[in-house]
Amino acid sequence: MAAVLPTPSMSAAAPLPAGPWRRAWRRLRRRKLALLGLLVVIAFIVLALFAPWIAPQDPIATSWGAIRKAPSAEHWFGTDEIGRDVLSRVIWGARASLLAGVVSVTISLLIGVPVGLAAGFLGGWVDGVISRITDAFLACPFLILAIALAAFLGPSLANAMVAIGVSAAPIFVRLTRGQVLGVKVEDYVEAARAVGNPPLRIALRHILPNIMAPLMVQATLAIAAAVIAEASLSFLGLGQQPPTPSWGSMLNTAKNFIDNAPWMAIWPGVSIFLLVLSFNLLGDGLRDALDPRQR
Repeated sequence: MAAVLPTPSMSAAAPLPAGPWRRAWRRLRRRKLALLGLLVVIAFIVLALFAPWIAPQDPIATSWGAIRKAPSAEHWFGTDEIGRDVLSRVIWGARASLLAGVVSVTISLLIGVPVGLAAGFLGGWVDGVISRITDAFLACPFLILAIALAAFLGPSLANAMVAIGVSAAPIFVRLTRGQVLGVKVEDYVEAARAVGNPPLRIALRHILPNIMAPLMVQATLAIAAAVIAEASLSFLGLGQQPPTPSWGSMLNTAKNFIDNAPWMAIWPGVSIFLLVLSFNLLGDGLRDALDPRQR
């Protein structure tokens, strides 16, 4: 009796190759510092989202009997110059910093990516004009430009986010333009052009998706810079306005009591340090994980 040979349908299905994002996640998991940064960022996000339930006290409630009290069982991080709980204010201050980071970078992406895409894809005089304007903005230090715009718009968190977003946009214009110049000469883009795809479809369907990885990495690193910029603007009185908590404004107040109540400056400073460091570690890990040359 002849043996029955297995057919392709009878054989075990071969495992499907992992997609690029799954491979990137596997590479990211092998980078312990990047995972640590991701966990810290998630912890701060949880604190910011659930601040009303996590904060032990009202962040703006004053207590004249607890002025500049050292850390204790009742006030873990101590109190400030008018008796407000520092721990509660640090937790609520995470909202301003994370909101400023995310919204500012979103504004930068909405401005920088379309402009950079147009410059790199169209070329010619369009590229020349956009590049010269971008160079002019980049000639001015990022923080100085953000301070100038925030002072012009007026002191508030919303205006600070707009100022930071506009100031960081030229970085994304330059990055997007450079990536487009490298991608638009690839064979698959030439093939899409040869079969009659319109330019807008080529730019949005064939070029933009293939430059998202470096944009994601830059956005992660830009959030860290935006957190520092928001704290700097609040420190100067151009960001979040009192009595709403902000790490930068807390440091501005704490500088007057650094000798008698150092805990007023330590905890918001440590929070800024941890959040910025975590975003930088996560950005470095994403850069390595999304690099197609990695194995």
